[in-house]
This record gives sequence, C-alpha cells and structure tokens, in this order.
Amino acid sequence: MIRIKIAELLAKNKMTQKQLSELTNIRAATISKMRYEENKRITIQQIDILCKVLHCQVGDILEYVEEEES
Repeated sequence: MIRIKIAELLAKNKMTQKQLSELTNIRAATISKMRYEENKRITIQQIDILCKVLHCQVGDILEYVEEEES
C-alpha cells in the first residue's frame, strides 16, 4: 500500500491544509483527502508542486508499506 504522508509534512512545516491549498493551488478538498489517505490518485504535477512548497523529496510524501497478510 502507498501512504501519502501529508499530515506529517503539514505538522513538520507548521502549516494548515488551507495554507497548503493556497500555496499549491490544489483544491482544499483534495489536500484533505491526501491528509486522511483517502485519495486514490495523485498526479506528477501535484507531487512536483508539493515537493517545491514543502521543500522535500518525493520519498518524503509517498511511502510504500507492505500490507499484512490475512
């Protein structure tokens, strides 16, 4: 499973979802879905602007986590 680590980056940068939305021109609803890992799709352009605004690398935003087998 791929985790989107926006919540951690917002906390690290002392930024609100609204501020991130305004700085990136990504809809607030989309930022919220990313934060709560409900988003099924994220574009390369969104990753690019998030990296620029949050001063981070792609690996800081996305993380692969193996799912436990049932």
